[in-house]
Amino acid sequence: MSFGETPITVIGNLTGEPELKYTAAGQALARFTIASTPRTFDRESNQWKDGTSTFFRCAAWRSLAEHIAGSLPKGSRVVASGRIRQHDWQTPEGEKRSMLVVEVDDIGASLRFTNVSIEGKGTRTAPATSSDPWNGVTSEPETGSGAKADEPPF
Repeated sequence: MSFGETPITVIGNLTGEPELKYTAAGQALARFTIASTPRTFDRESNQWKDGTSTFFRCAAWRSLAEHIAGSLPKGSRVVASGRIRQHDWQTPEGEKRSMLVVEVDDIGASLRFTNVSIEGKGTRTAPATSSDPWNGVTSEPETGSGAKADEPPF
């Protein structure tokens, strides 16, 4: 994360199936929405009541996008962390538009209300390129940044 970015963690449910697309440059992009609904206990009625839902449009890139599309169906309760980004564009009619999007850096299924099984090893390793025993990773971690000029997330 860079200096001055706005970090955010969102806990909620996917409102639909993640949409997986590929840019002209071949980069995977997953688009999805997370709904976060607060719940409070009403002592008068002795029941839980839902508050007003907040909907977060989200985007994830590269292998994370593919993992999201292959692992998290509609309704999944998730914990997602990332950065808030503003995206500006013009409609074909010349109208200026803007929206906030959460560019997700990491996401996982919430275990609060269900069990989850993990498939695969879940780890990546890279060979060390020096004699330094602490230098076990040589590649840069994947981030939400990079060449994304092919298509805005929304």
